[in-house]
Amino acid sequence: MKKLQLLSLLSFLFIATSGIAQNSKDTKMVGGAEMYPAKNIVENAVNSKDHTTLVAAVKAAELVDVLSSDGPFTVFAPTNKAFEALPEGTVETLLKEENKSKLQSVLTYHVLAGDFKAADIVKAIKKGNGKATFKTVSGADITAMMDGKNVKVKDAAGNVATVTIADVNQSNGVIHVIDTVLLPTK
Repeated sequence: MKKLQLLSLLSFLFIATSGIAQNSKDTKMVGGAEMYPAKNIVENAVNSKDHTTLVAAVKAAELVDVLSSDGPFTVFAPTNKAFEALPEGTVETLLKEENKSKLQSVLTYHVLAGDFKAADIVKAIKKGNGKATFKTVSGADITAMMDGKNVKVKDAAGNVATVTIADVNQSNGVIHVIDTVLLPTK
């Protein structure tokens, strides 16, 4: 009887650790934290040390519920350093209650409706002879292009962001980490 219990326990441990290994293989590290594909965009983003400004902005813009919903969404997620590169006082001004609609416009300019993996974006770029235009949730367009093996995203103002970490899968879409804040011209 004890031998059967031991075998059952060993079988359980093997199955459990195989599942853990599979989960860790599917995760990516962003901002010192593992991003779990079973969690949604907001649940993962709050753990990234590189995205504290973005998370604060999403909260201030009251977009947490939207980005926690089923989606799917593709989010081009600027790092803290990207926000720090904006002109002095920009972030503080955007975070003020009276600027909520402007902040929402900036943030939704980083979001596409749908789940666009890096391969999908690259395929669209190739199909477009070097450029692909995507309509953001804000209603404005962004342009994707290649620079060697790097995917770049250009906003309406001419700012160009590089995707530094691609295909961070979420339960409700995908995140691509970028090094520049995209700005709509509105």
